Amino acid sequence: MKNFVPHVLGALLAVACVSAGAAEFAEGKEFSRLKNPQPVETGKKIEVIEFFSYGCPHCNDLEPFLQQWLKTASADVQFRRVPVMFQDRWKALARDYYTLDAMGEDTRLSPALFQALHGAGMPLYQDKVFFDWAASKGLDRKQVVEIYNSFGIDSKLKRALVLAQEYNIQAVPTMVIDGKFVTSSDRIGGHGQVPAALDTLVAKARSERPKG
Repeated sequence: MKNFVPHVLGALLAVACVSAGAAEFAEGKEFSRLKNPQPVETGKKIEVIEFFSYGCPHCNDLEPFLQQWLKTASADVQFRRVPVMFQDRWKALARDYYTLDAMGEDTRLSPALFQALHGAGMPLYQDKVFFDWAASKGLDRKQVVEIYNSFGIDSKLKRALVLAQEYNIQAVPTMVIDGKFVTSSDRIGGHGQVPAALDTLVAKARSERPKG
């Protein structure tokens, strides 16, 4: 019995801290709700989209924190990226992304591509440089070239442009949760706050989904 009260008090304190944190995460400040929610492409799973570009230095800075969050994300969450093309070089980098995505290598190689572009200064927006880099990472260069130049990638680029317009993306990185909640690092105090913010908004999205 001597240990019971401290344990109960500790549990209540933890709940109070979580509740306080959730209360401080305010709609209209740390995140916004879309007036016209968009349909998700993940079915029963809660969709988390990062609108990004490999060419964006802020996306590069966010990447380690995002990778940290992905390791602990709930099983009912599905993460996907949508490249934004604010400039010509970003269009080429979007093609890089969708090539890796089509080959099932985006999760493994996105952090490395960020590092090569921003850390080593490799011009991966040049197709031949990207082909050589991909080959150095163990991918079949011929296959990379074929996919990079394929109609399927063209279609994905067009779809990415449409999504950026539908979500009215003005800056990157921007995170969209379940087609209706929008947040970004600058709204929540920095890149390091993104994992906790995503967990909070995923929980909110989960609570608003129809039961069953």
